[in-house]
Amino acid sequence: MFQTLCGAKLHYEQAGAGKPDVLLLHGWGCSIDTWAPIMRRLAQRSRVTALDFPAHGQSERPPEPWGAHEFSEQVAALIAALGIAGCDIVGHSHGGRIALTLAIEHPELVGKLVLTGAAGLRAEPTPQQQKRSETFKRLRGYADMLERIKIFGPLPERMREALRKKYGSADYNALDAQMRKTFVKLVSTDLSARLCQVKAPTLLLWGTQDTETPLWMGRKMAESIADCGLVELKGGSHFAHLEQLDFFCRVTEQFIYGGNG
Repeated sequence: MFQTLCGAKLHYEQAGAGKPDVLLLHGWGCSIDTWAPIMRRLAQRSRVTALDFPAHGQSERPPEPWGAHEFSEQVAALIAALGIAGCDIVGHSHGGRIALTLAIEHPELVGKLVLTGAAGLRAEPTPQQQKRSETFKRLRGYADMLERIKIFGPLPERMREALRKKYGSADYNALDAQMRKTFVKLVSTDLSARLCQVKAPTLLLWGTQDTETPLWMGRKMAESIADCGLVELKGGSHFAHLEQLDFFCRVTEQFIYGGNG
């Protein structure tokens, strides 16, 4: 199924019936497909909606570079269009960042939050990372200067591309120029000062060996969100919710449904 919302066609799927409604938000570089086993499980008791974020799966790319606010506004528009306000949200990584932004900016649309490996916090760069960033900016400045001189043809862009490959992350380098701007906006998001505004009851499930969104991020979120609990998934990576699928589902079901049913 598709809806055009906020200027981009959004693909989503629904399964099951019953309350509360549950909305699944996947991570960056993933799609609805990564939720398949969890969606089947939760659809036994609830109507479950899963979407492909813009530029993922079958959804169109955003019409311009988007940040967390724009992504969350599209999710808000989908919730309104489907009449599922008050839904519980399960979010992974980027999906967690958008779920938190939605809970802050549209608390009336959100019931409970279940977040795993949620993005949305920024770490202070290490001295090595800071030096690397400064080197990249300096060399990119040289390429920009050569372009302004206008006698070097395609050389400046070739230099910039070489620098992106050397200094950029794998996720960044996999994108084209337009989506790189979106990616930069997203990874620049820091919700630290706004987490205290999250009023939704929140459960965090976090892999202790997550290197993408390290465990300290989950602990900081647990300290900053008023009604929040943290379950550490021993040995789990950034995809601990799939590695420890049955446990993840059982804890999620207990949090969402309690002793009902």
